Amino acid sequence: MKKVFIINGGQKFAHSGGEFNKTVTSWTKEFLDKNGFEYRVTDINDEFVPEKEVENFKWADVIIYHTPIWWFQVPYRLKQYIDEVFNAGYNNGMYASDGRSRKNPAINYGKGGLMHGTKYMLTTSWNAPDTAFTLEGEFFNQTSVDDGVMYGFHRMNVFTGMENIPGFHFHDMEKAATSERIEAYHQLYLKHLEKQFE
Repeated sequence: MKKVFIINGGQKFAHSGGEFNKTVTSWTKEFLDKNGFEYRVTDINDEFVPEKEVENFKWADVIIYHTPIWWFQVPYRLKQYIDEVFNAGYNNGMYASDGRSRKNPAINYGKGGLMHGTKYMLTTSWNAPDTAFTLEGEFFNQTSVDDGVMYGFHRMNVFTGMENIPGFHFHDMEKAATSERIEAYHQLYLKHLEKQFE
């Protein structure tokens, strides 16, 4: 049976209550319950013990990150979580080194991960519409979420040895966050999960 570790990065701050990512987390849990998966959930708003979180990473077959994007970055509480947990994972099941040797330090950077066989999936939520990434002359210069803003996030996970499975990005979630749009996204996301976890 697949074991899934869900990280809800929907931080409560200023006008954000983290509600949409809480909703996406609930959609994920419902899908996993329906299909007989085991799962664990961490909410980055709660206190955490880095060493215990490392055990969640080591336990899981798949890590699912749910995060909003604030100012083209993950929220600072999620970044703190990553910094502390990944640091605690050094020589503790997540990575052993940066992969290089002193004999030839110019090569093999990023190949010291210990999480081979583990997969991860990223979902993000944006105020930006999808057209900001796809149309010529728009803000992101036709660069996708994964190849642009979230490229470093993906490399961070690959550094540990994990393998990416296609994620899902929710766009225009402030100005166009109608109940109809959210329900349409709900159905699309469930279909995405079905495809990735079939």
